[in-house]
Amino acid sequence: MSGSGGSRAVVAALGANLAIAVAKFVAFGFSGSSSMLAEGVHSLADSGNQVLLLVGGHRARRAADSEHPFGYGRERYVSGFLVSVVLFTLGGVFALYEGYEKVRHPHPVDDWYWPVGVLAFAMVAEGLSFRTAVREARHGKGGQSWAGYVRTAKAPELPVVLLEDAGALIGLVLALFGVGLAVLTHDGVWDGAGTLAIGALLVAIAVVLATETKSLLLGESAGPEALERIRAALVDGDSVYRVIHMRTLHLGPEELLVAAKIAVPADATGAGIAAAVDAAEARVRAAEPMARVIYLEPDLYDAARAPDPT
Repeated sequence: MSGSGGSRAVVAALGANLAIAVAKFVAFGFSGSSSMLAEGVHSLADSGNQVLLLVGGHRARRAADSEHPFGYGRERYVSGFLVSVVLFTLGGVFALYEGYEKVRHPHPVDDWYWPVGVLAFAMVAEGLSFRTAVREARHGKGGQSWAGYVRTAKAPELPVVLLEDAGALIGLVLALFGVGLAVLTHDGVWDGAGTLAIGALLVAIAVVLATETKSLLLGESAGPEALERIRAALVDGDSVYRVIHMRTLHLGPEELLVAAKIAVPADATGAGIAAAVDAAEARVRAAEPMARVIYLEPDLYDAARAPDPT
């Protein structure tokens, strides 16, 4: 996984979720609260998700080979997509089923101080994990909104951890709401209602994650700022005077493929064209270090047949 920030956020989330999962299952054993059971499964699913992200980051570092000549950078996108599937099935669907059963067959919450105490502990632990993710994400967020950052980030780890931790904090509030009302009213239906709300929340987060990581898996272009840097670097006004058209593709979060048709002078020699292409590649790599694979096709510019330069 590139950048220590993503790794720190994932490891912090993993440690917090493992501790919280154990505490929630203990509280469920003493109280019988379905909200605590759903939250325990939620934390267990989150722990598995962080392991998936770490494994994906490790596998993505493998060198390119004959079978995968562009490398394994998209392993991180695969891991991000699997996270959404795990969150949906283990977390969301299980919580919806458990909440439905509890509403149909309610029973009071026993030893209420166990779930309340564990929920308080979990809020502190999840809050610390969320703070770490927010701090690390600010480096790449810039002036975007948080929603914009999640939509446009090319590295999946921090957006995944941010959404998971935010969902976990909201889920803890919902669980506390359900347990609290069940204790106050002596009606276990409220515990089931809290569990259903947790399930709906997890399914919604899973859908967002699946949508964003699917887009990355399909292949996204460089961001607008990177495109402008690459386009400006290709043109030197002498040996390359225009970009006829250009395409970019993320091979991984920090790896870009750049393919462009560039306009060279009509009187350029073969040696001059080769030198122009080499110089243009060097300028692009200096301007945008993520551009690892560059294919440039020299051509003569003809406005009548030139395609859209985008």
